[in-house]
Amino acid sequence: MDLIKGSCNCKPVSFEFYANTTSALFKCHCAICRRATGANGVAGMIAKKSNFKWCSGARHVKTWQKPEHDWVCSFCTECGSSLPGENDEERMYIPAGLICDKYLQGISVVHHLWTESQACWGKIGDDGKLHLKSIE
Repeated sequence: MDLIKGSCNCKPVSFEFYANTTSALFKCHCAICRRATGANGVAGMIAKKSNFKWCSGARHVKTWQKPEHDWVCSFCTECGSSLPGENDEERMYIPAGLICDKYLQGISVVHHLWTESQACWGKIGDDGKLHLKSIE
């Protein structure tokens, strides 16, 4: 397990977590993640909640839940950066764009999720395993 650190764009919100970097990144291509980011999906890491902590700026973390759905996004109230949030009862998702580059050296996307709903203009160009839905 490696200690990994990150922050929002304007820096008041920072966090750290322990994760196995050999499991590397996943990228979700679902329509919800595309709308939340304005991109062709979101790349991220997963960490156990017990291995995650906010270091600063927790008061700037705001969440929004999609009505009648279990999907929640977290963001910084100052700069709007997407922030880590609950993946499920035991785990957090951490958007890769928030992680300091020095922790991502040599890491690549190993899983592409919800590829059945990927953007028609998005092309997957790496060796990550494709999953039509979530990891099966």
